[in-house]
Amino acid sequence: LQVTPSIDWNRLGTKVGRNAEAWTLDGVSLNEVTFYTGVGDGETLFKEVNKRAAPLPRFSAKMLAPEIVQLFESSYRVAAQTSLFSVDQVEPATFLGQQGFRFRYSFTVQDEEVRRTGEATAAVIGGRLYMIAFEAPTLHYFDRDDDAYRALVASATLVAPPKGTATQR
Repeated sequence: LQVTPSIDWNRLGTKVGRNAEAWTLDGVSLNEVTFYTGVGDGETLFKEVNKRAAPLPRFSAKMLAPEIVQLFESSYRVAAQTSLFSVDQVEPATFLGQQGFRFRYSFTVQDEEVRRTGEATAAVIGGRLYMIAFEAPTLHYFDRDDDAYRALVASATLVAPPKGTATQR
């Protein structure tokens, strides 16, 4: 996955998951965009923290948009240890030149009082999940940076086609 940012983002040094990387403008607690690139069948969105007591749900190439949204929500509930998560809107969207979907969500991490809003755009291509998610505090930062996130999504392209898909010449 390749993007052309319209503004300077800072890449975070630690990976969120095997196929995920995060960027921020002002710090993770203020705004964060996460790229999920080529999540394969049976893989998780995030790194497992406690696989035995709190296993993360796994992606399936057969999942439909509502199931992927549920996968995302369930993953957040486990990884962020929050029960305060809601999906506020789901709609069709074109992503990486394919039919995909966009959804908006909101949540509050336990032991924090800051309500956060997020938006994610995703598509399953060649049996793999590609998604870009943005989140920030609902007050001020989400509205301020949502256009920069949408510019990233609009600029996204696949550098190499996923395995199992045909390429046009």
